[in-house]
Amino acid sequence: MAVDNKQIATDVLALVGGAENVQVATNCMTRLRLTLKDNAKADVEKIKKVKGVLGCQFSGSQLQVIIGQNVPKVLDEFVAMSGVKQGAVVNENLDAPKEKFELKQLSNIILDYLSGSMTQLIPLLMAGGLFRTIAAVLGPTMIGLLSDTDPTYTFLYTTLYEATFTFIPIYLGYAAAKKLGASPVLGMLLGGALMAPSVVSAAAEGGSGIISVYGIQIAAANYQQSVLPIILSVPVLYFVEKFFKKVMPDVLSTVFTPFCTMIVTIPIAFIALAPLGNLIGNVIANALFAVSDAGQIGVLFVMAILGAFWQLFVVAGMHMPVILLAQVQIIAAGYDPFVFVSTNCAMAAVWGCAFGAFLKMKNKNEKGLALGYVISAIAGGVTEPALFGILMRFRRTMLGMFIGGSIGAVFSGLMGVTYYLAGGASNFLVFTNYLQGGQMNTVWAIVGMAISFVIAAVVVFATGFSKEELAEMDEEEAPALA
Repeated sequence: MAVDNKQIATDVLALVGGAENVQVATNCMTRLRLTLKDNAKADVEKIKKVKGVLGCQFSGSQLQVIIGQNVPKVLDEFVAMSGVKQGAVVNENLDAPKEKFELKQLSNIILDYLSGSMTQLIPLLMAGGLFRTIAAVLGPTMIGLLSDTDPTYTFLYTTLYEATFTFIPIYLGYAAAKKLGASPVLGMLLGGALMAPSVVSAAAEGGSGIISVYGIQIAAANYQQSVLPIILSVPVLYFVEKFFKKVMPDVLSTVFTPFCTMIVTIPIAFIALAPLGNLIGNVIANALFAVSDAGQIGVLFVMAILGAFWQLFVVAGMHMPVILLAQVQIIAAGYDPFVFVSTNCAMAAVWGCAFGAFLKMKNKNEKGLALGYVISAIAGGVTEPALFGILMRFRRTMLGMFIGGSIGAVFSGLMGVTYYLAGGASNFLVFTNYLQGGQMNTVWAIVGMAISFVIAAVVVFATGFSKEELAEMDEEEAPALA
């Protein structure tokens, strides 16, 4: 039976206290994320029982309703029936009672802005990465149908890939502005200004190294293929544009609001925010990959931790910061040597846990559900059903996830597996994320995930359920068979 997205939205809206209790409605890859005025009005246990909902929990002050890959459609229905402004970050209800500010509120707002901006680019990142992936498969390192001087190879491997990643500031300027409620085209203009040819030329070797902003001499920098400079600049754009929309006479607004907005925003971006973004990006890259300086033992230890416990971050809704940092690094450097390599092994371990549970269970209903979890994870790339349907219910099954995920991740690290796509597939097509590294990189990636899958399945089959849990499942089925 097809999922009724409208009914899911209707039921969830009613169970969170209605439209008047919702401040912000947005989504990530699999979750409807709601910021409520009064969290006490949300009936989390009843929301969990809504048909089509896989789980529900609070993460900080945000209510996360786990739905799956159809969540954008549910969000559309939710917004349409509630009238809530989609993805709004700033609460403009100045008449509402002021609440004591907490640091976690700021962190939630920042994370919502980052994830809401980056998520919009996933189709672009996947398409751009696959251009180079196809070239790598057809090129001299794999099948060998194309030489590295073939025009088709160059077009796929270089031209289309560069068209995607070189202009990231423009694309992200649009997405971030849309997320905040600023004019998306002004976000694009701001991104374009940061990577204008004159700026790139000045920053290039042999260039002047200096640009002048309203007579102020500042160091030139190449912001092509960067993320944080535009991410930091767009919120300023939002507030500046909002100010000029308020004070500008209507007859002049069409022309002078965007002009005045950019006149004010661009120098702030060039002089302060873009350089700060570059600095933070370098700090992130150094922090994220500094572990490699500790030698292979340090790298393998971190990969073992990520492989074992990553899915617990997913359960808690705390996985997005790490994903965002890793995506920033991939966009900038073009590859990731361990974060996504490890988390993919963790994902495969969850697949294995669900499959091991399917083999072990005797209850036909539970067995059918477990098989559904395996299929939804492998075909759809959604692990939440298995996480909440098996691992969170039968805690002993987590041992399979811990052992399988860590061993597969360590094996992948030993083999030097490298991940390449910032917005890559998370289902059975996950192997495409490794193709740019050549045939053996892909083979070892598949072997590493297979190790995680098999070990997790074996551990769950052998130790995942107590006799009492299995007996209880059999007792539940007995009345239905009578």
